[in-house]
Amino acid sequence: MVEVRYFAAIADAVGKDREQFDLPTGSTVADLRTTLVSAYGGDLDKMLGVCAYLIGDELTRDATTPLTPRVDVLPPFAGG
Repeated sequence: MVEVRYFAAIADAVGKDREQFDLPTGSTVADLRTTLVSAYGGDLDKMLGVCAYLIGDELTRDATTPLTPRVDVLPPFAGG
């Protein structure tokens, strides 16, 4: 089970700030993106492509990164 937490624009796009998915062990960021696009539609794919993913203590955009039990999906933030 993977808990996915959403922030800012991505939370608005999916209409919630968190949910859980039953993804197999060894699933990657790419697998999560596929699952999310399947659940919410193809328009989400473009947004997910520019998001960063906080996995454990590491921020990544690498689609081959294995998931941990909790993943934060972070869209680009504007401002200073």
